[in-house]
Amino acid sequence: MILAAHQPAYLPWLGYLHKVASADVFVYLDAVQFEKNSFTNRNRIKTPQGPLWLTLPVKARGHIGQTLRDLAIDDTQPWRARHLKSIEANYRKAAHFDHCFPRLAELLAMPADNLAEFGWHELQFWLREFGIDTRVLRQSELAPTGAKSDLVLDLCSQLGADHYLSGALGRNYLRLDDFARSGVAVEFQQFEHPVHRQCWGDFVPCLSVVDFWMHCGADLPRVVGRADLELNHA
Repeated sequence: MILAAHQPAYLPWLGYLHKVASADVFVYLDAVQFEKNSFTNRNRIKTPQGPLWLTLPVKARGHIGQTLRDLAIDDTQPWRARHLKSIEANYRKAAHFDHCFPRLAELLAMPADNLAEFGWHELQFWLREFGIDTRVLRQSELAPTGAKSDLVLDLCSQLGADHYLSGALGRNYLRLDDFARSGVAVEFQQFEHPVHRQCWGDFVPCLSVVDFWMHCGADLPRVVGRADLELNHA
C-alpha cells in the first residue's frame, strides 16, 4: 500500500493533486506547525504582468509553535472578493471559465474557523472536481508521534503502508535507513507539469491548479499520465 502525506495547500498546484491520486491513502497533515511564506496559504495565478500571488490571510501573531488547527483565518480582510476579482480578470477568456468560476466562488464563500478546516474542505472540492477517489484521512484523527521523518514512519506503521510517496524535499529530512529497517520503501515524486494553453504569453508551469482547470477542465489523465516515480529501496 502506498501512503502519501502533505499539509494543506491553498489553491494547490497540479503536483499536489498528482501526489494524492498516486497514493492508496493520503494523510492530510492538519496538526503540523504553520510555515510562513510556504504554499500552505498562498499560490500564484498568471496575469499579463506575470505570476501574481494570492494569499489567504491568517492571524499568525502569537501562534508560534501552534498547529494549523489553531491558526485562524483573518476574515477582517476582504481576501475572498479580491481573489475572485483577480481570477475573473485574468481567466475570463479561458475555455472553461464559465463552468469553473461559479464553482470556485462557492468554494471561497465557504466559512471556516481556521486554516486547517478551510484546507480540508478545499481538498475535498478538488478531489471531487478531478474525480480522485484516494482514501483521505486527517493527521489529527490518527495522532501519530514524532516529527518529520519519525511522524511519517509512524503513519506508515499505523496504516500498514509498505511504500511511502514523498515530495522531492523529503530527501532533506527522511531517514531512509529507518524506513528500510521497518520494511517501508520510499518513493520520490517526480512530476512533469503538462504544457497546456495559457493566456498572456509564454507558458508558465507550477501555478495554482486554477490555471490548468480554467484552461483544460478537470482532465485528470493529463495530470497523472506525465509523471514517473523514482523508487528508493535504501
